[in-house]
Amino acid sequence: MIEIQNLQHTFAIGKKGKERRVPVLKGLTLDVKKGEIVAILGKSGSGKSTLLNVLAGFMAPESGSVKVNQQETATLNEAEMAKFRLANFGFIFQNFQLMPGLTAFENVELPLKIKGEAEGERRAKVQQLLEKVGLAAVADHYPNELSGGQQQRVSIARALVTEPPILLADEPTGSLDSETEEDILMLIQSLNRSLGLTFVIITHDEEVANVAHRKYRLHDGELVKGEKRHAI
Repeated sequence: MIEIQNLQHTFAIGKKGKERRVPVLKGLTLDVKKGEIVAILGKSGSGKSTLLNVLAGFMAPESGSVKVNQQETATLNEAEMAKFRLANFGFIFQNFQLMPGLTAFENVELPLKIKGEAEGERRAKVQQLLEKVGLAAVADHYPNELSGGQQQRVSIARALVTEPPILLADEPTGSLDSETEEDILMLIQSLNRSLGLTFVIITHDEEVANVAHRKYRLHDGELVKGEKRHAI
């Protein structure tokens, strides 16, 4: 599903003309199989966001390779990568990234509008997903009328609506209280079981990482494998 081989990335620091390159990812290798939940743990500044951006094709790797569904992402141009990203990835963000002027229904529907899907088909899909994440009763509510947990459920439904095989979650519970965090983690596990979705979760929170089948710690630009959990 995802194959990362010898991935290396650096950042330039210092004044122009006197920059020096600082390694962020150092020969990182990771395989993620279909239907797995894999968590990447790391402190702020450890390179978690860089890894996620390279995996999603927002940044090109300086060296090494990233393959998603056997496609080498570095060979795609910007337009091809955008199309590939829409077909293969759904994104769940810490701060939800919902459009404030759209209802919950309209936020979930937006990716299908961008794809040009027919209105009847997209409305049926959105309604089904909102029911699945427990939000059918608040479909016409705007983000500021929803709790943090409800907003994250909208975000998850939006990530699922294009039926991508892979969900990339960046600190998915970082803006939630502990009780709501538990609800969202249970939803992620349920979606993994019922739909066979693959999740890559980026987090600093050990409790979040514990839902994964496999977890790694990103330290000094390298992945250190943690304990393996039995399949759920």
